[in-house]
Amino acid sequence: MGKARILMEALPYIRAFRGKIVVVKYGGASMDDPSLHASFAGDVTLLAMVGIRPVIVHGGGPQISAAMSSAGIEPKFVNGLRVSGPEAVAVVQRVLAGDINPHIVALLNGHGCPAVGLTGLDGAMLSARQLDPDLGLVGEVEHVRTDLVFDLLESGMVPVIAPIASGPGGEIYNLNADTAAAELAIALKAQKLVYLTDVEGVRRNRDDPGSVISRMDLDELAELDDSAEIGGGMRPKLDSCQRALKGGVAQAHILDGRVQHALLLEIFTPEGIGTMVVP
Repeated sequence: MGKARILMEALPYIRAFRGKIVVVKYGGASMDDPSLHASFAGDVTLLAMVGIRPVIVHGGGPQISAAMSSAGIEPKFVNGLRVSGPEAVAVVQRVLAGDINPHIVALLNGHGCPAVGLTGLDGAMLSARQLDPDLGLVGEVEHVRTDLVFDLLESGMVPVIAPIASGPGGEIYNLNADTAAAELAIALKAQKLVYLTDVEGVRRNRDDPGSVISRMDLDELAELDDSAEIGGGMRPKLDSCQRALKGGVAQAHILDGRVQHALLLEIFTPEGIGTMVVP
């Protein structure tokens, strides 16, 4: 009976989100910890099987930093964004497109979820311009072409996208994965944008795990974003949440990717997990 109650509790959420696109930014501990790989793959597989249409955008920060250090390139960051010269971008492209993306695709395929690996270069999906000369080849998304992603979704596939983009002169730009996920969510008219990260959610006081905010709106987010309490990798996520919600995405979520089945708990239960941001 307990299992039956769980299924019935999930039913209204399955009905509400069936056919809707959910963009998931996959990163942090959920991607780095092998014990969490099966949980993530199972969650995405279940979403797809009940008619929800997941699109995965992945990061790879620790792997890129390790590869850069091995190549003798010192990783540097400004406001949570990686400084990316030409040599660093070559490492980023190799790690994201050559190592991490195929691994995620194979992981999903192994759980019975048909996945296709892409980068923002494929089909000119993501076009970008330079964000800041001080950051080098870090891009700001100018245009998103969605036809390739929609074709895959209509075919029952799950797109897995590495966040690199082409520039107007044929250069390759490194994109912040949080920002790329938000731009894709806007262009795809997604119902949800979900970030899997390494904290319980957005904290009102970043040193206090008990200060996690369960739900907030854009006004509250703007006030929080002006606070000195927010920094590092959380700031691009909050900025991206604002951008996505103002662009028409209905809900944004920042979840603890270290929790088994965090995606299912957020989407299919009334309590949820982590922080939900609404317009």
